[in-house]
Amino acid sequence: MTPNPRQAQLLEEVQARGSVTVEALADKLSVTLQTVRRDVQRMADAGLVARFHGGVRVLSSTTENIAYRQRQSINADGKTAIARLIASRIPDGCSLIMNIGTTIEAVARELVRRKGLRVITNNLNVALILSDNPDCELIVAGGLVRSRDRGVIGEATIDFMRQFKVDIGLIGISAIEADGTLRDFDYREVKVARTIIEHSRETWLAADHTKFNRPAMVELARLSEIDRIFTDVEPPEPFPALLADAGVDCDVVGRPAAVDAAA
Repeated sequence: MTPNPRQAQLLEEVQARGSVTVEALADKLSVTLQTVRRDVQRMADAGLVARFHGGVRVLSSTTENIAYRQRQSINADGKTAIARLIASRIPDGCSLIMNIGTTIEAVARELVRRKGLRVITNNLNVALILSDNPDCELIVAGGLVRSRDRGVIGEATIDFMRQFKVDIGLIGISAIEADGTLRDFDYREVKVARTIIEHSRETWLAADHTKFNRPAMVELARLSEIDRIFTDVEPPEPFPALLADAGVDCDVVGRPAAVDAAA
């Protein structure tokens, strides 16, 4: 398929954002929903994009993640907004474990001026960012360094993490499937993330909208195993019901914070 100019613009928008709704594309391109749906169908049939209910996303494999440099640029504004929201919820004097991912790195940038934090990480990018904060006690896990994203993984990393019990385990994810499973691509990274969940009093998940309805090979956990999710757009169907059934608090950028009824 050779995309026409409108379809080429549609493809550029999807590649830039990672995932986008049909309504947002219609507004961006100043065309009808029916026109967008027809274009998306043709492009999906040609293997250029992948459809999901109500939207379209970049084509991805279940066995291999998108390149790290590309992930840095996908929905960068959304990730920054999520990071600011998460940082606003983290109290000074808190202990954290922060794992691998571009959104987690965005959170680290928002914590550079925070006071009294104790952060354990297996992400060398996070360590480099937070090393600029003189009032943060920073502990870096040992293990095998994955050169493509500077993540530290493996059995040595797992053994190291098992020494701790922190207030908040902050994890990223590659995919959240419609059956309520959290998934990633590298089983070694997944094993470290599972250890973080087990050694955190609360587990917070940072996931921008591109992670919903995305496939990946390795199951990390189920929604019921996390306490709170932070995202940039209201989750699509069927996730609102799944999150409610799992008892997961969902914080969305721009949504007013819930008011405690006892207050």
